[in-house]
This record gives sequence, C-alpha cells and structure tokens, in this order.
Amino acid sequence: MDLHAKYPALSDLRRRAQQRIPKFVWEYLDSGTGTEATQARNRAALDRVGMMPSTLHGEFTADLSTSFLGKQMPLPFGMAPIGMSGLMWPDAEGHLARAAAKATIPYSLSTVASQSPEDIAPHLGQHAWFQMYPPRDTDIRHDMLERAKAAGFSTLVLTVDVPVASRRERQVRSGLTNPPRLTPRLLAQVAMRPAWAIGMAQRGMPHMRGLDKYADAARDGLSSTAHVGYLLRTSPDWDYVDWLRDAWQGDFIVKGVMRPEDATKLEAAGVDALWVSNHAGRQFDGAPATIEALPDIRAATTLPLIFDSGIEGGLDILRALALGADFVMLGRAFHYALAALGPMGVDHLIDVLAKDMESNMGQIGARNLSELPATIKLSPS
Repeated sequence: MDLHAKYPALSDLRRRAQQRIPKFVWEYLDSGTGTEATQARNRAALDRVGMMPSTLHGEFTADLSTSFLGKQMPLPFGMAPIGMSGLMWPDAEGHLARAAAKATIPYSLSTVASQSPEDIAPHLGQHAWFQMYPPRDTDIRHDMLERAKAAGFSTLVLTVDVPVASRRERQVRSGLTNPPRLTPRLLAQVAMRPAWAIGMAQRGMPHMRGLDKYADAARDGLSSTAHVGYLLRTSPDWDYVDWLRDAWQGDFIVKGVMRPEDATKLEAAGVDALWVSNHAGRQFDGAPATIEALPDIRAATTLPLIFDSGIEGGLDILRALALGADFVMLGRAFHYALAALGPMGVDHLIDVLAKDMESNMGQIGARNLSELPATIKLSPS
C-alpha cells in the first residue's frame, strides 16, 4: 500500500484514528479543557507565522539533522509523553519506543503510562527520556529516579504545569475513568471498534503500571482527570527543582515553561533545557499560544529550548525552530498515527513530517535548520 497516497498528512491519520478507536478513547486523546480556546489559539498563532519563499537558489538537499544536549540527531523532533498511551492502542508505549529507537529520535515515557520503565527498557533507543510528575514522598522520588536510570533513561523531564487536575469537560462527558471501567455505555462503543477491542482483549485493559509499586489498586473510580497519580504527587516549587537537579545525574529538562522570568531562574538553577508548552490546551484554557510565548523565552535564556503545542505538520516544526526552538516534540500526533494504522502508522508519520520539512525548506531556500530564522515574516494578529 502506498501510504503517502492514502494518508499524505497528519490530518488524514487523525481522521482514520477517530474511526478506529472508541469514542471515550478519542475524547481522552483529542480533547482540551474548557471551551478549547487555547487549542484554537495554538493553531491560529502558528498560522500567523509566515516564512518568505525564495527563488533562484539552485538545487540542494535540505539537511534536517541537529545537535541537542550534545547529542547528534537526524531529525529535530521526537515523541512527547502522553499518560495512559496504552488506552489509545494496545502496547502503544512499546510501539512508540521501538519506532523512536529505529529513527534515532527521543521517546518520552510518562510517569502515568500504561507500561512501567521496566516494561519499556528492552525497547529503548539511545535517546530515552523519562517524564516525571513530581511525587510528594521523598522515598518514592528516589525510587522512581533509580528505576528510570536502571531501565536506561538518560534524560529526566519534570512537568511543572499540572499543579492540579484540569477539567477536560469532553473527557468527563465521555464517561471515562482511570483506570477505565467499562460500563454498558462504553462497552457499546467498544463493540463498534473491533480491531481495538481484540487488541485490548489480548493484552487486558491498561492501567498505570509504573505506579503499581506505590499505590493501592483499590483506587478505582476516581474521575479521569484526578487519577491515582494525583494522590501521590505534589505541585513542585523551586526547592523541588533544586532537589531533583542534585538527585538526577543526567540531562534535566523542565516542561511547561511559558514565562521568560521562569526561564531565567531555571537557567540559574542548573537546568539543562527548557520545554516551552501550554500542555496543548489540556490544562488551562486561558493560556496564550505557545508559539507566541517562544520568542520572549528565547530572548531570556541561553538554554536549549523544546517546543510543543499545536504542531500539525513539518511546516509547523519549521516555524517553531525559526522562532527560537532547538527541538520540537509531538504527543497527540504520534498517537493519532498509531491508532490509525498500528505500528506502521508511526513510521509513516515520521516520514511524512521529514518529507514535509524538506519540501518547505526547498520553498524558502533553507539548506539547513540554522538558516530558518532569516525566512520569518510574521503576520499581524
């Protein structure tokens, strides 16, 4: 099958994914919070980032490679963490980790994934990142870091923009709980998605396996936005960042930065990179678009910057890199691809994004990523 002929863009994979997974799963993956205005702002703001086309620059092959945190990578993007990935497709974390290893790009495992660090260890490549929702208990913190390091994760990502559970009204209306409890309403949706249902029957319904060691399994029935992870974790402060910097011997990234003053303080605290993100509109519906926050943060720090929120193709990746990001991460996109086509969908999306970047770099005359900033032409709001 010629996948590029049938699924040439992420939007095609997203549409196919919606047809393949139950509605309550789709609502978990696709929804934001509130009226989803932040999601809309992310998209609208990216569309305002224009790039001047170029002519008479001759033939060339665009170089997509980059160096991030001292590591050479063939592509400037990777896989962002999403909690309970295994709900989207059976063995999602394994499929994603293997695809990332094959492509030599970063894969990030969430604290609240449906597989544990030990489960994923055999599938990790050379760019393995562990995303940490901050445990309140010091012993759990130490143990979680030791497990991540032993499993082969070399980079720690502390998420700081989830101090409390968000509302995610679409998700709540869907009837989803964490762990999932299949009510008659949800079972009817499952019956309409046989491929997903068969896969889940073979593996069993997912739960947060990485937290089994710390939490009583009898926590069933919590709302989908206040799962068992919230019973273990805290809202971190600056002392927490200092503690982790001392405890983790490896690259340390802080995710969820939107203010320049926070970027400056985090650089002083010894963080290795910052992840500029509004959590893709899933946490707070009053946030500005992440792409609008990026230039001011770039001006405030010399640290490497990661960008996410709203990326829908290779052109969006170029826009973020041109405005100051050093690397881009996609979360929902890879889960759309996996739900749409299984493991081959992930490989296909990597290829789609790379080809889209190459095509657009040809249009703007950028031979490598360092030439992107000169092409920027911002449109008025």
